[in-house]
Amino acid sequence: MSVTSVPRSAAAQELAALLVPGSRVCLITHVHPDGDGMGSEVAMAHLLRARGLEVVITNPTPTPDRFHFLLADLAGVDRTQQAVKEIRRADVILVLDIADLSRLGQLADAVRERGVPVACIDHHTGSGVLPPGPRLIDATAAATGELVFLLARELGWEVTREVAHAIYVAIVTDTGSFRFSNTTPRTLRVAAELLELGADPEEVYLEVYASAPPGRPRLLAEALQTLVIEEEHGIAWMTVPPGALERHGVEADDLDGVVEHARAVRGVKLAMLFREVSGGRIKISFRSVGTVDVAELARRFGGGGHTKAAGVAIPGEMESVQQQVIAAAREYVAQAGVAP
Repeated sequence: MSVTSVPRSAAAQELAALLVPGSRVCLITHVHPDGDGMGSEVAMAHLLRARGLEVVITNPTPTPDRFHFLLADLAGVDRTQQAVKEIRRADVILVLDIADLSRLGQLADAVRERGVPVACIDHHTGSGVLPPGPRLIDATAAATGELVFLLARELGWEVTREVAHAIYVAIVTDTGSFRFSNTTPRTLRVAAELLELGADPEEVYLEVYASAPPGRPRLLAEALQTLVIEEEHGIAWMTVPPGALERHGVEADDLDGVVEHARAVRGVKLAMLFREVSGGRIKISFRSVGTVDVAELARRFGGGGHTKAAGVAIPGEMESVQQQVIAAAREYVAQAGVAP
């Protein structure tokens, strides 16, 4: 028996019963897909195609450049540009790495109105809202990709090299290359099996972390100039200047990891990155150290995420939103009893 085998679950069986050969399935993850969302989608696309299902990826925003390599063996599967049209033809919708319609952006109405089962595989905390369908949700998993692997093992689906490679991307990116506290013994056992199945760690590193456009380090340098550290409160934050993405010719995905520089400062227990997004909103990325639960802080503003990594988008002007969130962060860290 595999070291990562788990007992057969009702959720897995409900998913298997829904994902029958001949069905047309739309795979969707959250806006601005990350490595876990994309890796989980690509792995499921391979798994379901092998079982005779017609599968397309229909995300609310385009695939970031650094994850295009995952689609090399899936010509035509990424139908994000025709997402609404594809959703209207779907027999089943499978949402990955998110369990709330609000994170599906412009596709939320199409998913809600389609009237077909909406299945979900996710590892986030919090209670989201989706149309009815099977749910495989486990907040103890380091990544949604980990759950995809366990699902495949549980149902006896073959995990090919392509599947293993995609799941490895999902796990590596959501654990910070196995540095974050969400890394568990089970996560490492899954990763070991993925390597045995052909996942290539060096290729993943080169594609995901060593293929930055010239604008990415310049964007980081500009963001670092805004770093504020409040040692007395144990918090730090940075602000992405208006127009910085366009000025440096980069995408929102190129901000991945920027907030980690604030979290890495000694004594900082809670770090934040503020940036303007569409619709007159300010997006805040939260990261924490130790026992500070930033998912709980994000939920106070209508967001969510993991204990150590969460986010929210708040309507308003940058200055007023920052004042509100920073004040809440100071109070939250003090109440947690971990401030220096």
